[in-house]
Amino acid sequence: MTSIAAAEALRSHPEEERVRPVTHRWAQRRRRAVGAVAAAAVVISACTTAPGAGAHGPAGSPARPRLDHAPVDEITVGTVSGLGQVLVDGTGLTVYTFTADHRGHPSVCVSLCAAAWPALVLPTGVAAPIAGPGIRVKLLGTATRSDGRVQITYDGWPLYTWPPDTAPGQATGQALTNLGGRWYVIRADGTIVHTP
Repeated sequence: MTSIAAAEALRSHPEEERVRPVTHRWAQRRRRAVGAVAAAAVVISACTTAPGAGAHGPAGSPARPRLDHAPVDEITVGTVSGLGQVLVDGTGLTVYTFTADHRGHPSVCVSLCAAAWPALVLPTGVAAPIAGPGIRVKLLGTATRSDGRVQITYDGWPLYTWPPDTAPGQATGQALTNLGGRWYVIRADGTIVHTP
C-alpha cells in the first residue's frame, strides 16, 4: 500500500487512528506489568523457600544446602576430594583462609571482599563457636570484625565461606587469587593447604 493509499484509508476510518495507538500502548503496559509480577513472584518464592527445600540463588545458581538442625557456628572436619580432611562449617561447607589476613589479627577482608567471601560469623547472642568432631578446641577462637560482628577463627586465621560451594565436599575457592590475596582451606591441625 502506498503512503497516499494509507492516508486515504485513515481519512475514511478516523476512529482507527485513535484506537490503534491506545491498544498498542495498553498491550505494552500489560506486558510490562505481567513481567514485573513474574519477577516479583520469583523473588518472593526465593525468599520464602521452606528450610531444607531446594532453591536457586542469583542467575539460577543452586542455593546453599540447608542441613536441618546444623548449627552454622559449628566448625568440624569434612572430606574434600583431592584435599583430604579440611575444616567445614556446621552445614558441611568448606571454609577458607585468606593470605592477606595476618594470623592472630582481625580480618582485612571488608567491603567488596566481604561480599564475595562472607566471613564465618557467630549468630547474634552466641558467645563462642562450637567445636565439632576432629576439631582442636585450643585452636578455635574469634576476632571482632570492623563492622562489630564476631568472626570465627582457627589457629588465629579468620575463616570465610565461598558461595559457589553449594554442597559438602566442594572446595571451588581453593587456591584462587581473588580480591588481594589467595584463598586456601585449612586442616584440623592448623595447617593451611597450599596447592598450585
